[in-house]
Amino acid sequence: MIERHSAPDRRTMYLLFLIGFFAIFSTTISKNPVLPLFSQALGAGDAVIGLVAAVSPLAGILFSFPVGVLSDHLGKRRLLIISGAIFLSAPLLYLFIADPLWLIPVRFFHGMATAILGPVIAAMIAVRFPEKKGEVLGQYSSATLIGRTLAPLVGGVIISFFIFYPGLIPYQMVYLAAAVAAVPVVVLILLYREETPGPLTVLPFSAFRRSFVTFFTNRRLRATALVDMTTYFAFGAFETFLPLILLSRGMGAYQTGILFAVQTLIIAVTKPFFGRIADRVDKRVQIIIGLFVLGCSVAAIPFASAFTTLLFVSSLLALGMSLSTVATSAYVADVAEKEQMGASMGALSSIMDIGHSAGPLVTGVVIASSGFFAGFFVSFLIAATVCGFFALSVRDPKPQMRREYN
Repeated sequence: MIERHSAPDRRTMYLLFLIGFFAIFSTTISKNPVLPLFSQALGAGDAVIGLVAAVSPLAGILFSFPVGVLSDHLGKRRLLIISGAIFLSAPLLYLFIADPLWLIPVRFFHGMATAILGPVIAAMIAVRFPEKKGEVLGQYSSATLIGRTLAPLVGGVIISFFIFYPGLIPYQMVYLAAAVAAVPVVVLILLYREETPGPLTVLPFSAFRRSFVTFFTNRRLRATALVDMTTYFAFGAFETFLPLILLSRGMGAYQTGILFAVQTLIIAVTKPFFGRIADRVDKRVQIIIGLFVLGCSVAAIPFASAFTTLLFVSSLLALGMSLSTVATSAYVADVAEKEQMGASMGALSSIMDIGHSAGPLVTGVVIASSGFFAGFFVSFLIAATVCGFFALSVRDPKPQMRREYN
């Protein structure tokens, strides 16, 4: 069988995978498990700790779309260089913090790095590998998931090793490790030479407005973004309240860790495979199946009383999430204009972050008033509704309407 990609293509793939791995490792080790412990050691109360945790996703909501637009006009490599500079410098800022309130601007600044990285690399992959974008997007996602999985383990080991050192030293050593992990990110980005950058100019507001209108007036792009928002709404509810479900049933924290570890492993292993499928079948069908499986899995959580049953349901949720999310990015790449690829991936990322933030909030309100069954059932209702809406929105136009649609 003839290899479809040349050696430069393969080098580009591996370069992007390594950038994603080290970048997500660096940003995750700065957050989990060190951030709440560091905040508490600085004297932060529960309210401040919660605010600090919420600030980083806010950067993704606010910046992913504008960054995508900038990457379409100014060049993606330039945006990646800015992202790499943030990945490298932000961990060092934690070393100088003595007041917990300073964590808020630092976390926001740090969150800008991933807000830039995700949509820009997704757009680069979609443009560079049009025939295999689903598979390569899945492989890139798996590389970042490996970094996301290893980071808390390494962070925990570092804290444990320096636990007998005075003051904030155990936590500061973690942030030094995060800075060291960001060095390969910067080096690898500087090695990336594929792109011919656009002119370095100040973009008028009309460029952002035009990209915004282009995305949200396209019913297919709009519906796909809604699928991602629903997916991460359900996942945010799951990851926030699953530990409380287990606690209410007398299960230990280590069992929660096992569930999350198995789930992450399943997503990392299956995404390249499901991405390959997305390149060969109708992505719309794959998206609907994945979202519906995810919705049913979330609704089943309160009914699963045994750990093995919870493990099975959690694994199904991971499969549904993997099946859907790898296809949504690939489908957006199919539908979006090449000149708007960065903006489209940025809008998708921003809307995803909105869902991820809203899931725990809405589910928490419902659980507080009506219990776990109602809280998790909300995600199923939304997922089922969005499946129907997506199917109607992305259906092919009738033959007599195709000319007008195009």
